[in-house]
Amino acid sequence: MSVIERLLRREGEDTSTTIGGVTIEPMRRRDLRHGVMDIEAVSYPRPWSQGVFESEIAQVRSGGRRYLVARRSSDGGGRRGPVVGYAGLWFAAGEGHVTNVAVAPGHQRRGVATALLLGLAEDARRRGCTAWTLEVRVSSTGAQELYRRFGFAPAGVRTRYYENTEDAIVMWCNDIQEADYAELLETIRRELDR
Repeated sequence: MSVIERLLRREGEDTSTTIGGVTIEPMRRRDLRHGVMDIEAVSYPRPWSQGVFESEIAQVRSGGRRYLVARRSSDGGGRRGPVVGYAGLWFAAGEGHVTNVAVAPGHQRRGVATALLLGLAEDARRRGCTAWTLEVRVSSTGAQELYRRFGFAPAGVRTRYYENTEDAIVMWCNDIQEADYAELLETIRRELDR
């Protein structure tokens, strides 16, 4: 981090962490125009607008949401690398709900989504969530496999959830405050850091 970045950082602002060679940090509004919107456009048939993202980021301050971006380091000269993925979590009633996970096509299947989920899982645990949930497309078997790795299990189906055409599998992961879940997360982190 440059001297200017340190001086500009707000007091109490979250810092970044590196997981498996990917830097995970809180999403900022500037990240929308520097990668997030491009990734969103190629990831979803009906992408969120910049206004929706701005609204979600605004809710981070009140504690109702958490959004992270993933970056691959660029030149090693202290410059921040490009945004290669992002993920979000909504907090309600002691539970977390994954709102989205998306990775740029050229960076998929390289640990970016795993690193983002680790970041969200750690946040959910830190905030005292006892469980977290998500929806995933029936056709997205790769994502389902990733979520199972994090302890998610199918709990139901939302008919025609996506674009009013494709079903979603509702997945839940319970007891995330337990020691065995912390061990699972640590195992995933070690595998990524190899």
